[in-house]
Amino acid sequence: MNLANKITMIRIGMIPFFILALQQYPVWMTEQFGFLNHLNQYGLYWAVALFLIASATDKLDGYIARKYNQITNFGKLLDPLADKLLVSAALIMMVQLHLIPSWIAIVIIGREVMVSGIRILAAARGVALAADKHGKLKLVLQVAAITAVLVSNYPFSYFTDVPIDFILMIAAVAMTAYSGYNYVKNNYDILQLNV
Repeated sequence: MNLANKITMIRIGMIPFFILALQQYPVWMTEQFGFLNHLNQYGLYWAVALFLIASATDKLDGYIARKYNQITNFGKLLDPLADKLLVSAALIMMVQLHLIPSWIAIVIIGREVMVSGIRILAAARGVALAADKHGKLKLVLQVAAITAVLVSNYPFSYFTDVPIDFILMIAAVAMTAYSGYNYVKNNYDILQLNV
């Protein structure tokens, strides 16, 4: 496994720690394990840091893969899968914490499942589909929106009452839906199965 793919695997490995950091632990657990009390107080900050670091490694592994000619079909499939897992985990946790309505998570995760299905069909035919520019913009908006919601609109809340986090989330949902439509349209031939 090359370095770029190892970085992608590390990104996937960070997801459980992100989830654990966002949990609220009961008193009987925090009394026995001091670090759980720490997570109850500061877990959100750890979760945001882990989310941003994991998101940043997406650029790093792509840069390394291109610079050192480490682009592989495995990497083309694994890299977007890692992004989908990270974003899906964040959205599910945010629904659990009542930070976003469930329909937002359903739309975004539904699109990711659909695109993954197309990639699986393509892979079965020996074609590795990489993310397009709309998919990359969608990911940037998702990361920005998730971060803004997790930090309760900070630092924007100091300057304005405009819900920047909500606006970013709606923009992310709209771009997610559009990029999903565009992905299906551009890869429609992959969906044509010979019956």
